[in-house]
Amino acid sequence: MTVNTTSLCFRNKIILAPMVRVGTLPMRLLALDYGADIVYCEELIDIKMLQCKRVVNEVLGSVDFVAPNERVVFRTCEREKNCVVFQMGTADAERALAVAKLVENDVAAIDVNMGCPKEYSTKGGMGAALLSEPNKIENILTTLVKGISKPVTCKIRILPSEEETISLVKKIEKTGVAAIAVHGRKKEERPQHPVHCDVIKAISEAVSIPVIANGGSHDFIKEYSDIKTFQQMTAASSVMIARAAMWNPSVFRKEGLMPLKDVMQEYIKYAVRYNNHYTNTKYCLCQMLREQLENAQGKKLHAAQTMQEICEVFEMSDFYQETSTLLETKKATLEAKGQDEDEQTDGADIIKMAVRFDKREYPPQITPKMCLLEWCRREKHPQPVYETVERPVDRLFCSVVTVAEHKYSSTIWEKSKKLAEQAAAIACLRTLGVPEGRRSEDVTNLANKRKRQDQELLNNGEHGSNLLSETVCKKPHFLPGPSSPAVS
Repeated sequence: MTVNTTSLCFRNKIILAPMVRVGTLPMRLLALDYGADIVYCEELIDIKMLQCKRVVNEVLGSVDFVAPNERVVFRTCEREKNCVVFQMGTADAERALAVAKLVENDVAAIDVNMGCPKEYSTKGGMGAALLSEPNKIENILTTLVKGISKPVTCKIRILPSEEETISLVKKIEKTGVAAIAVHGRKKEERPQHPVHCDVIKAISEAVSIPVIANGGSHDFIKEYSDIKTFQQMTAASSVMIARAAMWNPSVFRKEGLMPLKDVMQEYIKYAVRYNNHYTNTKYCLCQMLREQLENAQGKKLHAAQTMQEICEVFEMSDFYQETSTLLETKKATLEAKGQDEDEQTDGADIIKMAVRFDKREYPPQITPKMCLLEWCRREKHPQPVYETVERPVDRLFCSVVTVAEHKYSSTIWEKSKKLAEQAAAIACLRTLGVPEGRRSEDVTNLANKRKRQDQELLNNGEHGSNLLSETVCKKPHFLPGPSSPAVS
């Protein structure tokens, strides 16, 4: 088996561990600033990632993977592209491969978490639950190694005995992974339990691939000089740091720890710059303050409910205002540029008007798209064709409908594809002087026809799907617009 090591080496590296709620972009960038060689993102579940769409965020200069509810699940940027490892939680080889293909062009490597002992992971058969299923581990890792061009790694915990652990690691080595990270505790053990350096050392001596030692923060690693000590005790190729980095990310700094105040301010700058959610920012700052949470500053931080209030706690209000203004200005400039490009590119060919679809103005089951489709049938025209684009700056939609070789669109960008298509239909109908189905118009015949069709769908059973396909427009296809480099 050939090991895939494209563009990323795992020997003699200091690595930021995939810390839950701490492995977000601001913390990863800060760790790189202080000397980390490789950074892992927090564990992200495969099913959640597969629901996401990739969006180029031109305002922030980032690549976002956005869930249907508009929440950013994973955010990365060019700065970390060659050193960020995407860690996923999975229990299925095909889902794992689908996620890896989704993100592989934006990350340096893919990692599978096989060591998380928490219930949210294990109850789905992920994390430490995989340790008892070596065949499933082999299938997942082999599928990833063969299916993508980037290196594949995994992270495990040790098993009840040293022999079992080494046996599993040798099986993992044969899959072709580029490295294996070993947290030196059993799945039932927690940070207060001592890390088993002897077992990590035995693993390091048993395999030829890089072994990354993890779990030394509580017992050994307090500053940079301790990292080498932990590496020597475990004979590992590299060291992965979690809690010590969470408490003070400057632990990666060869010159020694920075004052905590300076570290927190640098972290806040990244959090504001990349629009990190205030709850995550607040959590990370609380982890840094720890015993100082009971002082005046800690209490103010605990009470903060917005990013602006967090900045006020750390005397960074001016920075917050300046950065916010800069981002808003950039967003407005990009929006204006996108609109200008739209007008220059297709304004001459498209008949446009500023219209918007409000369903409250229409009877139940009657829409402009339905009226336009019915008109085309009466006039013996081909069925309307909708082309919809998404603008990455603000994730709004615009649709163009083609009817009888003419194109129509609304100049107003909408929040969803459906609304954009209805607005395009309205623009077409009003231009043609055709009723669009509003309550003030006579749509009795169309409404009665819709009711008859619905009843026929119920009566015809298995033939209903054919009838339904004739009563609605074809599913619109999406094309990349001039302001969007990515296909929606």
